[in-house]
Formats: sequence, structure tokens, C-alpha cells
Amino acid sequence: MWKSGTLLLLSVLWASGELQQETEPRRLPPPGKLDFGYVPAGVYETLAHYEPGPIGILFHLVHAFLHAVQPNAFPHDLIVKLAKDKFGAIQTEYQKPENIVLTLQAIYYEIGFLICAAVGLLFAVLMPVVGLFFCMCRCCDNCGGEMHQRQRKNADCRRGLLGTLLFSTSLVITIGVLCAYAANQNLSSQVKNIRRLVNSNMRDLHTFANDTPMQIDYLISQYATVKNKVNYDLDNIGPLLGGRIHVRLDKEVHPALNQVLNMAGVKIQRAIKAMRETKEALENVSVSLVVLQEGAGKLHFNLSQVRDSINRTLDDPGCHDEESDATTAQLCRSIRQSLSQLQMSANFTRLPNVNPQLEKMKNVVKTDLSSVVHRGFSSLNDTPHIVIEQTRTVVNSVQNLVDSVGNNISSFSRAFPLQTCLSNFTIFISHAHAKIEDYYPEIDKMDFYRWIGCIALCCMVVLVLAFNYLGLLCGTLGYDKHASPTTRGCISNTGGTLLMAGVGFSFIFSWMLMGVLTTIFLAGGNMEKLLCEPFHTKELFKVVDTPYLINPEWKNFIPGYMYNDSELELTSESLYSTCKQNKGIYSALRLDKVFNISSFLNTTVFTKDVVRQLENFRIDLRTIILLEAEGKQNLLDFSEAGLSEINYADYLDEVNKGVTVVDVLSFAKELESQTDLMPRGPLQTALKGHVATLQRIHRQQIAPMEQAMKYVRARSALNQSMRFLERTASDLPNKVTDVLEAIAAAQHLISQNATLLISQETRKYSATIIGYFNQYIEWVKTSLALEVAPCKPFSNILDTAQIMTCSFLGDSMNTFWMGLGCSTLFLLPSVILAVKLAKYYRRMDTEDVYDDIPTYDTMNRFPRASAPPRHIDW
Repeated sequence: MWKSGTLLLLSVLWASGELQQETEPRRLPPPGKLDFGYVPAGVYETLAHYEPGPIGILFHLVHAFLHAVQPNAFPHDLIVKLAKDKFGAIQTEYQKPENIVLTLQAIYYEIGFLICAAVGLLFAVLMPVVGLFFCMCRCCDNCGGEMHQRQRKNADCRRGLLGTLLFSTSLVITIGVLCAYAANQNLSSQVKNIRRLVNSNMRDLHTFANDTPMQIDYLISQYATVKNKVNYDLDNIGPLLGGRIHVRLDKEVHPALNQVLNMAGVKIQRAIKAMRETKEALENVSVSLVVLQEGAGKLHFNLSQVRDSINRTLDDPGCHDEESDATTAQLCRSIRQSLSQLQMSANFTRLPNVNPQLEKMKNVVKTDLSSVVHRGFSSLNDTPHIVIEQTRTVVNSVQNLVDSVGNNISSFSRAFPLQTCLSNFTIFISHAHAKIEDYYPEIDKMDFYRWIGCIALCCMVVLVLAFNYLGLLCGTLGYDKHASPTTRGCISNTGGTLLMAGVGFSFIFSWMLMGVLTTIFLAGGNMEKLLCEPFHTKELFKVVDTPYLINPEWKNFIPGYMYNDSELELTSESLYSTCKQNKGIYSALRLDKVFNISSFLNTTVFTKDVVRQLENFRIDLRTIILLEAEGKQNLLDFSEAGLSEINYADYLDEVNKGVTVVDVLSFAKELESQTDLMPRGPLQTALKGHVATLQRIHRQQIAPMEQAMKYVRARSALNQSMRFLERTASDLPNKVTDVLEAIAAAQHLISQNATLLISQETRKYSATIIGYFNQYIEWVKTSLALEVAPCKPFSNILDTAQIMTCSFLGDSMNTFWMGLGCSTLFLLPSVILAVKLAKYYRRMDTEDVYDDIPTYDTMNRFPRASAPPRHIDW
């Protein structure tokens, strides 16, 4: 039956239901990480843990006492040697030195138990002998048998002390009896729990058998998760693989495309704006130049007329007649000399126009460079579509392989007779449970007999206690301090008689009690020290796992019996510990020795054909054109627009000059002041008219040219535009050349050198696909080791057996013998105290009588015996 159970476990782990080929699409987890959910797990009912409750205090006291009696460590080596010899050699050849050594080692280990047993046996042997001699001695009126009591001064004190000691001793005996009774009742109550524990263990085995195929079905059905994810990635190979290639290419190509439009630090999204601004700057220069030339021409004409008119006025004879008026002549010369300053400072008419450059820029702007660049980006962004078209055949092949893997798993699962094995295992559990059920009446019957026997043993001591307590009660209540020993009352005499009856029953029962309790002590104590404690410390497993112990040809018994490979590291301790942690039976029994799930999954799920098909990816990106010829020509035209031919220094020099050489208003004021120094006449009047003309020119022409927005904007626009054009033209050819070279290098990278990049990304993509299979394999192995077919029921069976043997039976019986044994030992002082105290309670036949003389001269004191008082004197 053990082998059939093993076959069942192996079959359960080998087989499962059919794989679900058609499943609804699940919500896919993030790329690279699969969510297989949780393996459905049943709930095991058995709680293999025992809490004794208040009686646990007594259990701990028993354990402490046993440790004091037997403090030696577990005799691992001794038990192993005895087990290997099977005790035969020691019995037949006990005189050999090695066997003598083993015997001495066993005696040394058991010395505490042997001493206690010797004391018990000595008690059991001597007690009836002493009782016999004690009875004979009392029949001869010795040993307190003589009904005569000498009166003493401290008689009351002695009687009280003996009564107190006997009562205390009886209390101790009572406590011991109560402990024994509690242990006896605890064992009976725990026997009733055996049925519950066994039933829960059997239900757990059924749960194990029923849930295991469902769990394995779940493992196999989760291949659909891998299949769905692989198909999803293959269906989306464009955005996944093509997107990765696009990102890698973008890192190399995008800077080159940016440089097409990064003029003087302008970002790519502002590249078209840079060309537009260049055109607008040239237009501003052209318009501003026309405005300034027009204003400057009119001013130049008016200033020339005023200057000529003043010269003609200064030709007046009054200016040359130094004899008549020297001051006027001197003033005329001064005015004539300053007339040279009365002219234009900024000569805008000499600046050439920028119409040739403007025409070229208009032609450049006519070409929509943004659409050209957009086509380049679109060509680059079209990588996913290219990948989809070029990998369609390989994708279909891989998807077919994925489907075939599912078919392989499904066909493999149908190769094992799972339901038959499960049915046999379930039948085996049911039959075993039925047989156990048949033993329940016998167990109850045996427990009843045991309970009766333990109650009988307790009643022996209780009978003695009853005589003690009744004797103390009657003796105390019937005591009369005025009565002499021969005149004591009936109640007091009855108390003494009851105490002596208790002494008699103590001699009758104590030796039998000690004999029975010694036997129970030896059995229960050794079971605790050799079975229960080693089980908790796992020393017992080490004995079982000793190499070559059970079979001389097997190093490890379990793998030798199950797999015929005793070298496999599978011990009872590791099996128990693994199941105790509720791990899977696959890892607990090392079933990989029979069925290696890794090899099966590697050959079934992770096929080389999948890898080989993934290696057949061939992607060619030479159709991607980043910048067409039209865009390149547009950039060349931009660089050859003639911006470098403009004389920016002349423009900026003229813009920075003032309108006139001298301030016309100041010149008019100076001319007016000089005219005021002349004598009145036609000369002064004419010059006054010229002053008015200059003031009018300043007011109507110069001031507007300096302040009016039209001219201010024209000068400002001319200034800014020329500076912008100067900055743009300074390094424009080199930048355009660098951009075109970068574009060419990027195009070469895509067309010629992208093979390595595509190979790297393809390997990453293939590794992702293969990683899904690896995740499934690792998840299956982990689930088999930790979650599928958790073998906690098997460790629970062993724990339940330990609880029933050690906690229910062992601790209860050990507590029983400890309590009743202490009571039995205290029967000795109880006997002594009861015999002495009965002397003070019983009615004596004779007593000591003394004469009434005043002195206590012992020479004159003559005691005499007196007859018992007559009835009339009572």
C-alpha cells in the first residue's frame, strides 16, 4: 500500500487535465512580467498543536523531575549500536568486552531510573514485611501494642504536634491523589479527542488527493498566459521591436536632423522660424533703408539751401568792411567757418540695398523645409511598419510553434492514468479510516478499564485518607482534657481505632501501589526521555536517518526504498521539516529524481525550434531616407544666399551716427546770439531769417527724424536686423556643411551600419519572448516546490501520533504516577504519626497513678496500678 501511495504521488505530479487551448484573452500585465495568479489551495483542518491548559503546570513539574532523574543527553550512538545489533549479539554474547561496554553505557544512562526503581521495589518488598513484623510486635504488646500510657506533663503538646503533622501529611497525600485523579480524568477526556484528530487528518488527506490534480491543472492551464503574451508581443512586433530599433536609431539620427534646423543655437522646432526671421530681417533692412534714405535726402536738400543762403547773405559788403565795423566782419567770418558743420552726419544714400539677398531668401523660403524634414521623420518613424512587413513569416512560424508546445503538454498530461490512481488512493484512505473506526470501541473499552484501575489505585489511598481524617476528627472532637487515659470517651477511642485502621490499610495497599507505580514510572519516564523529548529535538530523526541502520546496503533508507538510490540526500528529518513548512511534496520527496520537471519543461516548453525561428529575423532599413535631395539643396541655397556679402560694418556705422554733424538747434541759437551783436540793418535781418529757417528745419525735419516712431523704428529695425544677419552669416556655411555631413553619416548608419544595432535589439526582443517561457518554467518549479500538493497532512499525521502518545498518554500517566507516588511515599510518615497519635486517642487499660503528697521526692513516691474504673464511676 505504501508503494501504491508513492505511485499516486508521482502520478499526481506527472499528470493533469487537458490543457485549455481556447481561453479568453486575459488582461496582460506590463511587458516583461507575467502574472500567473495564485495556485488554488485547499485548507487543511488539522491543527497539530496541543495546549494542555491548567494541568500543563503538572506536566512541566513531571518533565522537571524526569530531567533531574535523567539529566543525560540522548544516547544516540548507544541506540544506533543496539539497533544495528538488534539486541541479539548482546543477549547471546553478553560476555564480550564491547557488549559489556554497551551494557554499562545503558546502565549509566538509566542510572537515575534504576535508582528510583530500586527504591520503589525496596519499598514494595519491605513494606509488607515491616507490616507483618509490626503486627506481630503489637500482638506481643510491644511497638505501642500495650494498652498502657504513661502520663507526661507535655502530653497535650505532643498530641497537638502529632495531630498537626498527621493532618499536614494527609493534606500532602490528598494533593497527590487529586493530581493523579486530574491526570486520569485528563487522559480519558483526551481519548475522546482522538476521533476528532483522526477524522480531521483523514479529511486533510482527502483534501490533498482532491486538490492536487486541480492545482496541477492550474499550472498547465497557465501556459495559456505565456501563449497569450507571446502572441501579443508577436502581433505587436512593429511597435515593440520596431519601436526599439527606432529609439536606438533616433539617438544617432535625431541629432543630425536637429542640426539641419539648429542655426545659432535654435532648436529643431524653431528651425523654420530661423529661415523666416532671416527673410524678415532682410525685408526690414530693405524697408528701413528706403525710409531713412528718403528722410535723409529731404533734410540734406534743405540744409544745403540754408547753407547756400547764409553764404550769400554773408557776401554782404557789411561783412567785409572792417574799417567801418570790425566786429561785424569778425562775426561774419566766424559764421562762415561754422557753416561747414551744417550738413548730414549719417549718409544712408551710400548704403547698398539688400535686394539680391532678399530675392534669394524668398526663393529659399518658397521650399517647405518643414515638410521635407517631416518626411524624413516619417521615414524614420515608419520603422515599426517595416519590421512588421519583414518579419511576418517568422512571426507566423513562432506562433505555430507556441501552439505545438501547448499540444505537447496536453498530450503528455493525458498519458498518465490520474483518475485511477486518485481513486485507488482515496479508497485506501477510506479503508484505513474504516479500520481505525473499528478500533474506537476497543479503545473506549480499554480506556474505561484503565480508568477503573486508576480510580481503584486512587481509592486505596483515599481509604487511608478517610481513616486519617475521620480519626483526627473523632479524636479531636472526643478529646476531654479532664479524662485520664483509662477514662477517655468512646468518640476519642473511635478516632484512635480509625487511625490504626488507616495504618493497617497503608501496610496492605502501599506495597501494591508502589509496585504498580514503579512499573508505570519506568515505562512512562523512558518513553518521555527516549521518544517524546528526542522527537521535539529531532534527535529521534537522526537515529532513523543513521546511514546503513535499517538496511546495511542503503545509506539512506527512504530514497533507497523509493528510488533504489540510497545516496540521494533525502532523510526523514528533511521530509518531516519540509512537510511541516507546508511545502510541496515534490520537493519534500525529491521527486525530481524520478521526474525532473526542469528537464521536462526545457524539452517540452522551451524548445530550440523557438530560439532558432527567432534567430531568423532579418530587417533591412535602407529604404529610410532622412533628408531628401530637395531639403539638402534648400540648405545649400540658404547658406549661399549672400548674407556674407553684406557690409555690416557700414550699415552699423551709419545707424550709430547722428542725423547731422552739429545740433541744428544749438547752431541756430549760436547764430542768433552772433547776429544780436551786429548792428541793426539788412544783414542782421537776413541772418535772423536764416535762424528762423534753421529752427523750422529742426522742428519740422530733424526732431521728427530723431523722435518720430517711423524713423526710430526704421533705425532700430535696421540696427537689429543687421546684427541678426551678421550673427547668422558669420558661421552659416560651416554649420550647413556640418549638418549635411551629419545627415550623410546618419544616413550611412541607417543604410549600411545598422546591422549590429538591429541584431542587438532583435536579440533583446527574442530574449524577452524566451523570458516568458523561462518565467513560466521558474513559476512551475517554484509552485511545485512550495504550493502544489502541500504535504502538511503527512507531518500532521506524525504530529498527531506524537500528541496522542506523548501529550495525551505519556504526560497524563507520568503525572498520575508522580501524584500517586508522592502520596504513597507520604504513607510512611502517615503510618508513624498515626500510630503515635492513636495512643493519645484510644482508651488505655492501665495508667500511671500517683499519691497526693506535697513533695515530689522520688524516694517516697510509690506508683501503683489501679483497676479500670467501674461503670458507676464513669
